[in-house]
Amino acid sequence: MKPLVLICSQDAELYLLLSHILEVDGFATEPVRSAKEVLALADEREFQAVVLDCGPASITGAPICARLKGEPRTADLTVIALIAPGAEEQHLDLLKARIDERFVRPIVPANLLDFLRARLALPKRGANGVENGGWLTFGDLEMKVDARRIRGNGHDIHLGVIEFNVLLLMMEAPGKVFSRKELIGAAWEKNIHVEPRTVDVHVSRIRTALKKAWPGGGILTVRSAGYSLQTPDG
Repeated sequence: MKPLVLICSQDAELYLLLSHILEVDGFATEPVRSAKEVLALADEREFQAVVLDCGPASITGAPICARLKGEPRTADLTVIALIAPGAEEQHLDLLKARIDERFVRPIVPANLLDFLRARLALPKRGANGVENGGWLTFGDLEMKVDARRIRGNGHDIHLGVIEFNVLLLMMEAPGKVFSRKELIGAAWEKNIHVEPRTVDVHVSRIRTALKKAWPGGGILTVRSAGYSLQTPDG
C-alpha cells in the first residue's frame, strides 16, 4: 500500500502540483481543508503525514498543527508546513505548535520528498521504483547518486557538478515541469546570483550529453514555464 499524505490547502493549483510531485514518487494523496477533516479521517484510514499550505490568504497552519499534535491519535503524525512568500510571520507560531518541518515556497521537490522518506523510514524511489543497488532510473537512463555516475542505454554519460544536480532534480520527478528558479535552488549554492540564461546554457549541455547515449529521450522546453525530463516515447 502506498503511504498516504494529506494535503491541507484551499488552493486547487497547489494541491494539484503537490499531488503530482508526491504521486510520481510513490505516495498517495488526498485533499483536506481543516484539522477537523484530518481527525475525522484518522478514525477511518491510516495516513503518514499532513502537508499544510501556509499562505497569506490562507488560514494559518499553526492552529491546525497545534490541534493535531494535541490529539493522542495524531500526536505522532508528521506535519509539514509550506510557507508562501508574505507569510513568513508564521514561522514562530509553527515552531510553537511543534511543526515537524517547514519549507518556504517555491520548494525544491527533492527536499520535500527526501524529508518525507527519511522521516517515514521509506526507501528512496526513482521513477520506475525503488533504487536498485543505488541506481535511480527513468527508462533507459540511470543515475548512481553517491558515485555521481550516469548511464544511458548502458553507456556512461559525463556531466559537470551543476549539470548533474540539475538532472538529478529532474530524475526525481520525471515529467514535471521545473522552473528555472527551482533548478537554481537545486543546483547552485545559496546566495549566488544566477541569471536565467545561465540555466539555459547548462540545460543545453545536458541535452548534448544525453543525445549521444539516450537517443530520443531528453529535456523538453515548456515555453514560459521551464524544463521537463521526457522519455523517447513522450
